[in-house]
Amino acid sequence: MPAARLYPIFTQLAGRAVLVVGGGSVAERKVAGLLEAGAEVAVIAPDFTPQLSAWAENGRISLISGKFDEEQLERRWLVIAATADPGVNAQVAAAAERRRLWTNVVDDAALSSFQVPAVVDRAPLVVAVSTAGAAPVLARLVREKIERLLDPSLGALAALADRWRGRIRGRFADLGQRRRFLERLFQGRVAELVRRGQPGAAEASVARELDVADASPTAGSVVLVGAGPGDAGLLTLKGLRALNEADVILYDRLVGADVLALARRDAERIDVGKQAGAHATSQEAIHALMLAHARAGRRVVRLKGGDPFVFGRGGEEIEFLQAHGIAYEVVPGVTAALACAAYAGIPLTHRDVAQSVRFVTAHCKASLDTLDWAALAAERQTLAVYMGVAGLERIRDRLVAHGRAPTTPAALVENGSRTTQRVVLGDLASLPRLAREHAVASPALLIVGEVAALGAQLHWFGAAPLTAAPPLACAA
Repeated sequence: MPAARLYPIFTQLAGRAVLVVGGGSVAERKVAGLLEAGAEVAVIAPDFTPQLSAWAENGRISLISGKFDEEQLERRWLVIAATADPGVNAQVAAAAERRRLWTNVVDDAALSSFQVPAVVDRAPLVVAVSTAGAAPVLARLVREKIERLLDPSLGALAALADRWRGRIRGRFADLGQRRRFLERLFQGRVAELVRRGQPGAAEASVARELDVADASPTAGSVVLVGAGPGDAGLLTLKGLRALNEADVILYDRLVGADVLALARRDAERIDVGKQAGAHATSQEAIHALMLAHARAGRRVVRLKGGDPFVFGRGGEEIEFLQAHGIAYEVVPGVTAALACAAYAGIPLTHRDVAQSVRFVTAHCKASLDTLDWAALAAERQTLAVYMGVAGLERIRDRLVAHGRAPTTPAALVENGSRTTQRVVLGDLASLPRLAREHAVASPALLIVGEVAALGAQLHWFGAAPLTAAPPLACAA
């Protein structure tokens, strides 16, 4: 079975009774961490390490010599089983379960009701990393990477913010204003002075910034962010920054949960997804939501799958914002044609067979009627057709009617860049049938052109293509 998903939590153990069962080196490490948290620690074992004995002599812990007994769990907040005897560890876990006590059994995730994470300590800032007991060594490796990223001064900076918390809250009643002030504090002069080891100057700088800070309501804004096609790793750094600064996120249907998970936890998330034949939110309603939240002084992120300016109606949205005097910004995203083709191993251009690429949307019959089919049917080019699954037969028939060969290689990339990606390779003549056979569904990108044949040879992500494409016909 896969490791259980844990609920992350930090416990307040100062002054609370904790029992550690075991007196060896592993138990000693656990006791050290508990003492740092201020817990009242009792250790039970037949024998104890010299360090445990020394702590007991100094009055920091209490020792109980002997075997574990369930009565020793009375009035404890949690217990750690750290013996070398699996039977004793299982006995401790069972007894703690009966008493509804949180229990950690060292190196036994199945018997544990909580895990002790790998920790990056910048107290009071603490970063905990857990794999739910599945791979502790991996958690330690991740912790080492984070250690290198986080400056040692962050703990002192967090402590400074705590000392000024009351005055900052009093100065800024509005949560958004308070958050923005703190962001400036943590990234500006105050943080620099703390890094330099000049705490007095840092405190004086906070006082000055509070005196001159503007507590009047601030104007809101909207950022159009391209979320990419699905893989959260394709989100740009600027897009990630916008998500972490957002008060409100209006997101589309095709935005993946992994991308939304990168946003600020307390940001309000509003699903404004639209789907062909079942529009959940009209474009006018989306406009109204952007306007209302921006006028309320909030920072709004309009999060779109792919790129906002490629069949994403981003132009309409910023026209609306401009007309209503709302500040806006656009953060491009990786559009579906680029990502789906790359993840399917299909180059959109190729020196031998395709010197140009066209992006086309075919999301309804009316849009198909407006296209220049003679130009689209020309050879030595690649067509990347968005939302083309439902109209595959019509697309095929019109391309063939205007001169494109029925044997032209073609591909469908379903859920491109996601772990559920599927690629179907064929040609113009066979692709509609293949799509039905494999139940290809939206979102899927249609690629037409000789380059599609390369998907059979160059695929690298996910499962192999479901059918083989015709051989690539290269120019002499």
